[in-house]
Amino acid sequence: MGARDISTGRAQQRTARRLLERLPLAADRPWLALSITLACVAIAAVLRWLADPLLPPGFPYVTFFPTVILIAFLFGTRMGTVAAVLCGVIAWHFFIPPAGSLTLTRSSTVALLFYAFVVGTDIALVHWMQRANRKLGRERELSRTLADTRELLFNELQHRVSNNLQVAAGLLSVQKRQVTDLQARAALDEAARRLGLIGRISRQLYDAAGATRNMREFLEPLCADVVEASGRTGIRCSIDVAEDAILSPDAAVPLALIVAEAMSNAIEHGFKDRDSGNIDVRLARSGDGMVIVEVRDDGHGLAEGFSIDASDSLGLRIATMLAGQLNGRFEMIGGAGTTARLVLPA
Repeated sequence: MGARDISTGRAQQRTARRLLERLPLAADRPWLALSITLACVAIAAVLRWLADPLLPPGFPYVTFFPTVILIAFLFGTRMGTVAAVLCGVIAWHFFIPPAGSLTLTRSSTVALLFYAFVVGTDIALVHWMQRANRKLGRERELSRTLADTRELLFNELQHRVSNNLQVAAGLLSVQKRQVTDLQARAALDEAARRLGLIGRISRQLYDAAGATRNMREFLEPLCADVVEASGRTGIRCSIDVAEDAILSPDAAVPLALIVAEAMSNAIEHGFKDRDSGNIDVRLARSGDGMVIVEVRDDGHGLAEGFSIDASDSLGLRIATMLAGQLNGRFEMIGGAGTTARLVLPA
């Protein structure tokens, strides 16, 4: 079954559910319901009269049973009872021997009792079904209200968390002004940048349902933020990610931080003494089912004998640690430029 068929099926289910929730119809317009009921009873009587020559004896209610059920289903038990009484009287007078009279005989009494039992059972079942459906509709509406409230509260919480992170980043930036040590100032700058980045991506990556997100949806604004924060107007960043590449919320922030660290490293070291450069962020799947995220730049490349383990870069150590939390690995590959590669389980 294709996605279109599934979507069509769900739309049909929603339409059917909305129709059922509206039953019984014309509850606030009893005269309209009564008029339709009388018309349906008349049609059932005409059809029974037309079918009489074709039917053997003993089928007086053949068109009346479905009429009563239909009326009860559409307009409720009150109109169903009206239809049941009218159909019973018509069948008794015209189609139960002796025809043309309302004489009670043993056979007509049995037939009428059988009719009363069947239509009574049908009306009762329809009534219980509609009562259960109304209760289900109220519970569904309550659940929808609770879900809306939960989403509102969740969004407000995420907004406040993001704002608090931004405030913390701002406080670190203010604190930096009172620090004269260059290394300490650089550390505060990095901490403020990372907090600000987490605050920004938390706004777009999470929702109340915990749904997965398309990786392109957050990589594009993330890369744009990193380039903008660098102040380098000549740096271009391109994204090559499959449309079906999705990411669970639990992995969102670590992956975003790793990509941001790799881009920042490329801008700071790969494009040192340069105003321009190109960064390509790509995602691919390996033959063994692993997801590979690469951040490639056309900068100066790695120094000879470079090793992440021996590097004193805090950002690269953080990227390595986060990759381990995702059960993956992070590595730097030299060559024509530098490639930061993150390998994750699919």
